[in-house]
Amino acid sequence: MIKLEGIHKSFGSLQVLKGLDLEVAAAESLVVIGGSGSGKSVLLKHIIGLMRPDQGNVYIDGTEITNLSERKLNQIRRRIGMLFQAGALFDSMTVGENVGFAMAEHGDVHRKEMKAKISHYLSMVGLPGTEDLWPSELSGGMRKRVALARAIAYEPEIILYDEPTTGLDPIMADVINTLICELNDKLSVTSVAITHDMTSARKIADRIAMLYDGKIIQTGTPEEIMNSDNSFVQQFVTGSAKGPIHIEREEVS
Repeated sequence: MIKLEGIHKSFGSLQVLKGLDLEVAAAESLVVIGGSGSGKSVLLKHIIGLMRPDQGNVYIDGTEITNLSERKLNQIRRRIGMLFQAGALFDSMTVGENVGFAMAEHGDVHRKEMKAKISHYLSMVGLPGTEDLWPSELSGGMRKRVALARAIAYEPEIILYDEPTTGLDPIMADVINTLICELNDKLSVTSVAITHDMTSARKIADRIAMLYDGKIIQTGTPEEIMNSDNSFVQQFVTGSAKGPIHIEREEVS
């Protein structure tokens, strides 16, 4: 369903992706792990076409998207839902308007049908009857669930998750992880999540890929990754300060 082939991306003199290769099968849940600044978000933006590679190819369901016109790229994007790290709800819209945003934007769903869909997807994320609330009235966990309802409301084939549990307490993080697992099962979507939260990665992944120094250095099942003999992978999954991954230190004055 998703294939990245020899992806290079630089910002000025900073090389972020250095010939990255990655494949995601249809209906698979893949989690990409890696440290802050390793390029995980840049990878996601290439999948959805928000960034184009300096070199390499991105395929969505067999279609190479890097040279598509904006009009054709938007047709591809309609098959993709995305949960942004901070939720990215529109504060000037109610919960219901946020969830129904894509449907209203494209104008191809009847108002009565749209209202029913909004209610359905809010119920799926455990927030029935919240259509008339404002984002400012929601807790962080509720905002994340509304954003998740918005991501699935247009019934995408692919869902991308950008740090889905960041900023949540452990209990609410587990609620979100459980929701992601349930949605993957019910909707049979292909999902790609990026995270540095190994508890989340182990729970939601069919397969985990480790991104380091601009490339995927290992992929495997959660068990294989946790028991990896790759010293870079092992340092990351155990959260050890000692190992081959260089840690930048700031001097305390």
